[in-house]
Amino acid sequence: QVQLVESGGGLVQAGGSLRLSCADSRRLFSINVMGWYRQAPGKQRELVATMTSGGRTIYGDSVKGRFTISRDNAKSTVYLQMNSLKPEDTAVYYCSAVLSGPVPSGSYWGQGTQVTVSS
Repeated sequence: QVQLVESGGGLVQAGGSLRLSCADSRRLFSINVMGWYRQAPGKQRELVATMTSGGRTIYGDSVKGRFTISRDNAKSTVYLQMNSLKPEDTAVYYCSAVLSGPVPSGSYWGQGTQVTVSS
């Protein structure tokens, strides 16, 4: 129903920037919430940022003021601009999507993209 395709990860030095993109390649159904989570080795997956179709955003405390989420609803695409990157931002970043519903409903994950920040 939803196929999330991520791009934009890579290796960057501390203080640098990266931009992640995630698109629903099928675009069959309306998506309510799109966003990003991340998981570092040995740690639980944590919220980075989410945005509703109406533009409401939520950010994880550790990225506030440095990361910006944006979205193109017409393209079913979400972006994550990451500035002032720190080594502790190193993780696999996963795109997520929650359908508007009521039918179909559900949440979906992308395959993940690695972000590595060197000190």
